[in-house]
Amino acid sequence: MFNPILLLGSVGGANPALDWITPVTFLLFTGAVGLITYLITHRDKLDSNEGFFLAGRSLSFPLIAASLLLTNLSTEQMVGLNGDAFAFGLNVMAWEVVAVVALVAMALFFLPRFLKSGIATVPQYLELRFDRATGSLANFVFLIAYMVILLPIVLYTGAKGLISILDLRELLNIQSEMTLLYLIVAVIGLIGSLYALFGGLRTIAVSDLLNGIGLLVGGLMIVYFALDYVGGDEGILAGFSKVRNYEPAMFNSLGTAGNGVPFVTLFSGVLFINVFYWCTNQQIIQRTLGASSLAEGQKGVLLTGLLKLIGPLYLVLPGLVAFYLYRTGDIGLLRIVQPEGALKPDSTLAYGALVRTVMPPVLTGFFAAVMVGAILSSFNSALNSTCTLFSLGLYREYIRPNAPDKEVVGAGKWFGWIIAFVSMAIAPLLNQVESIFSYLQKMNGIYFIPLLAVVLAGMLSRRIPAAAAKWGLGGGALFIAFCYFVPPFSTIVTAFNEYTFLGLVFLYLLLFMFAWGEIAPREEEFVQVDVKAVDLTPWRHAKLTGAILLLVVVAVYVYFADTSVL
Repeated sequence: MFNPILLLGSVGGANPALDWITPVTFLLFTGAVGLITYLITHRDKLDSNEGFFLAGRSLSFPLIAASLLLTNLSTEQMVGLNGDAFAFGLNVMAWEVVAVVALVAMALFFLPRFLKSGIATVPQYLELRFDRATGSLANFVFLIAYMVILLPIVLYTGAKGLISILDLRELLNIQSEMTLLYLIVAVIGLIGSLYALFGGLRTIAVSDLLNGIGLLVGGLMIVYFALDYVGGDEGILAGFSKVRNYEPAMFNSLGTAGNGVPFVTLFSGVLFINVFYWCTNQQIIQRTLGASSLAEGQKGVLLTGLLKLIGPLYLVLPGLVAFYLYRTGDIGLLRIVQPEGALKPDSTLAYGALVRTVMPPVLTGFFAAVMVGAILSSFNSALNSTCTLFSLGLYREYIRPNAPDKEVVGAGKWFGWIIAFVSMAIAPLLNQVESIFSYLQKMNGIYFIPLLAVVLAGMLSRRIPAAAAKWGLGGGALFIAFCYFVPPFSTIVTAFNEYTFLGLVFLYLLLFMFAWGEIAPREEEFVQVDVKAVDLTPWRHAKLTGAILLLVVVAVYVYFADTSVL
């Protein structure tokens, strides 16, 4: 267990103590986003299922791309991934770059099949493909995972990021770390709940677009100011050269065993986790299910892929700059005690310390507001998806099958409040986790891998029966959890790499279900029916755009690769 023991002096080169400029710019930008969102969406019809959960199937590609990007770009990315870059180096960019492969798969393979069925949730697709029990099991898995894994992590990393960037410990004069965490988590959770439970999906998408523009601008500004700070009179290119040449091993795109993201895992667990996240994760794909047509959905997804390629600039490079400044003494970080008694810098504070060091006060407030937007986006998106899963998958299916849409939406809102408060109670308890981003990926693997295997098997084979899907989903999740947490089984994970282990489980589940489909196939082959929910004419440039994006992914890895470590 890690115990904070001291803060190594003041942050070197930090801005002066917070004055009125930072909080005022923070409030102005945050208020402007809320006001503009309200003016655009306050006339939306939110008393129907499609209106509240799918934005009336009216989303165009800019809204889809912005909402996808900002839902993904919360502080578990900004704080967590930059923290991992600080600790491990450039190889952690895999979570951004490999995501492009998954987004191409979403645009060309998964999305046409989802839109053809006219579904609002992934469990609905599994119900159509297999049976009602399979869909309900998937609903239950999603709800538990969002409540105890995703939502608490978003709240925790959001609170940690704001505390560090705005130096809230001094501003609010609260010395107890847990008290401050609970306070900020509660504020973020309540504001995010208001967005999600009173606005619906279109409100979230519009606010995401506004905050997304701010986040990209703010994230790139951090890079500019950070490199300019390092380069001094010589400029940002000299700053980049200093950072890259200081310890070249930190700029290797190929990770080794025990160092961030080992290269071999790119083709197993890392790839499969990304495919699940971008292709079958309800929180993410709900935006694409609200597309006005297949073409708009494909353009939105592929635009997101293009934007993810520049993600390492503001999600990885700042962590590397913070590493340089820490090693040269320009940034002080909280030290934590290792089990063996050694001291180690707290990497979760690296990004916030960098922002305070290099940003002018007037822009610090703006960037903090953008960060709040990113936090709220991920939180309210996950909460909206949770309401969708409960309302359409449990309330209408089992509790009140004949309930009108208005009642279904209302039940989802009440359930959302319960989930929000449970998540707020759990979030501060994550303060004992060493690497929050690695923890997130590990915990997600418990349900990501089985769900992806079942969805993909159902799409690739018409013969696999419902029984095979239920065993694959339930049995797969239990097996991964046992191997993570039960000592006799945990040796299986340590025998491989964690991500390699997840990849092997994924392949095993696919083979298991395909074998079942051959030995005891369903009585009649599954036939997918086009329900005419939207126009399914594909975007004519989708395949070419996808191929170009994949080539760029390969080029990025080759350019930064040092194969001598393999």
